[in-house]
This record gives sequence, C-alpha cells and structure tokens, in this order.
Amino acid sequence: MYSKFLLFLLLNLILAPSLHAREITDMAGRRVVVPDVIRRVFTSSPPATYMMYALDPTLLVGSNYSVKEQDKRFLRPEFTRLPVAGGMFGQGHTVNMETLLALKPDIVLSWSTWGSKADELFVERMRKAGIPTVFIKLDRLEDYPDAFRFMGDLFGRRERAKQLGTYASETLRTMAGIAARIPEKERLRVYYAEGTDGLSTEGEKSWHAQLIPMAGGKNVHKGGQSDQAGMEKVSMEQVLMYNPDVILTHDRIFYASLAKDRRWHDVRAVAGKRVYLIPTVPFNWFDRPPSFMRLLGLKWLAGTLYPKRYPLDIRTETRKFYRLFLGVELSERDIREILNR
Repeated sequence: MYSKFLLFLLLNLILAPSLHAREITDMAGRRVVVPDVIRRVFTSSPPATYMMYALDPTLLVGSNYSVKEQDKRFLRPEFTRLPVAGGMFGQGHTVNMETLLALKPDIVLSWSTWGSKADELFVERMRKAGIPTVFIKLDRLEDYPDAFRFMGDLFGRRERAKQLGTYASETLRTMAGIAARIPEKERLRVYYAEGTDGLSTEGEKSWHAQLIPMAGGKNVHKGGQSDQAGMEKVSMEQVLMYNPDVILTHDRIFYASLAKDRRWHDVRAVAGKRVYLIPTVPFNWFDRPPSFMRLLGLKWLAGTLYPKRYPLDIRTETRKFYRLFLGVELSERDIREILNR
C-alpha cells in the first residue's frame, strides 16, 4: 500500500506542471509549451512591445527600450516606468539576462525571422533559463490581423484582439481598393529620405518602405534591401536623377536643412513644397520601428499623396485611432504636435 502511495505522489509530481500548461504552435510554426494563464510577459523588440501594449499593457513586466520624454504623455505612466532589460533588434542590442531573470516573465514574445542564428541562440538562452519564447509574425502590414488574433488566443484577450484585428483588416481592404483605382500615369513618384543628410533610402521591395505602394505611390528607388537594417546609401546625383514628386522623411534634422541646402532646391518635390515629415509620436507611423501605427500611417500617406481621391479628415481619424489602440484621448494641441503642424 505504501509503495502504491509513493507511486501516486511521484506521478502527481511528474504530471503537475502539464496540468497548468498547454502546447501551442506559434507564428513561426514552432511547438511551444506555455502556461495556461500568462500573467507576465517580456518582449524582445519594440514591434512586439507595441503589439503587447495595444492588446494589454498590464501584462508587460519590462521593456526593451527607454521611452522618449516627448512620448510619455501619450502612454500609460506605468509603462514608461518599466525596467529596461534590453532586447534583440540589431545595432548591437542584447538582453541583460540578470535583469530579465529578475523580472520573472512567464514567456518572451519575440518578432524575428525564425531560423536565423541569432534567433536560435536567443531561444536557447531562454530555454536554459526556463522561459519559453513565442514568435509572432510582423514582417508586413498584412500580417497584423492574424498577429492580433493569435495574441488574443495566446493571452486570453480575444475580444480586445478582435477589435484591433478588425480595424486592421478593414483598413487594409479599404486602402487596397483606393490604391487599385489610381491610374498608373497618375501615381506619384516618392523618395523616402533617411538619415540626417537624406541620402539613405529603401528600395521598392523593402518592408521598410511598404506603405508607399500600398498608398498608391511609386518608390523611385528600385530593388530590395541588402540586409535587415536597410538604409541603402544613394548619392545626391542619384536623387537629382530620380527627381521625385514627393519626399517623405522622419528625420527632423534633414527636414529642417532643406531650406538652406541648395543641392536639393532643384528636386521637384522640394521646389513644389511636397516634402512631408512623417508623424512619429509616440511610435513611428511609417517605419523604424514598424508597428500597427502604420495602419494610420497608410491612411495619412494616401490622403497626403491624393487628397482629392482620398479626402481624409486626419484629425478625426487620429483621435479615433489613438483612443482604440493606445487608450488615450487627444486634445487639439496633441493632434497638432503629432501631425507636425
């Protein structure tokens, strides 16, 4: 009898963890065992952080970046005070394992291209620490509806995920229809200027510049991207040869320099006063890093390029979007600041 009792206890000890865990298939096709109820989440890169913030910021136990001062009033105070444990998003960034382990996350949520050596090493480090890593797919804007639904199932936030995913799906469907109706000869030629000198850019096949064709524009720089970081170097002579109708930039130094830099004055976009500063508060609407804000950025860009074809009330749409995705009510002053007006 005693031996049977010991066997019963042993079986319970072995099976106990599985009673409170489940196996899922993440968006990279990996089978991962996670807790039944996930209460503590760390995200390994800003795009994953933004997704978690939109779904339920109370689950975040740490951050992978420090919030800029000008962004704080558009975000929940508790989010801006989260400890920073670093992350895996290029440019030499790494995770501080001591800080991460002290946060005791149930899982790490990651956006990356599964299969890279860096991903494999990161997952292995987390495995040795007893923390499962779950990948979500955010490579292109079309991935976001499915990403929201996946996260809703993963975290038990299905109703919230449905709201966000529905907005994403409807936006993509509406904007695809608008772009499709623009005749080829009327499509504006767009240059995406990066860096303080404006002489870095992205090719037409780069996901960094995905919004240009989605809004009905034509990227003047052909090709893709040489690596994950992008920012392909071009010369001033090349820009003059492109002679774009429109220039987009999120770099304020470059934007401010155009008035004095005579090299740019003969470019059609500059001469025609069609250089636009991309909104970036609290997260970039276009790129760097990519996020769900691109859904609003897509509407903004289409309305900016083709105001007669898409007469968008950007103030109203911005207020609605920030309320839904960020849970913040904007004043008129806020909207002017966000829209750089």
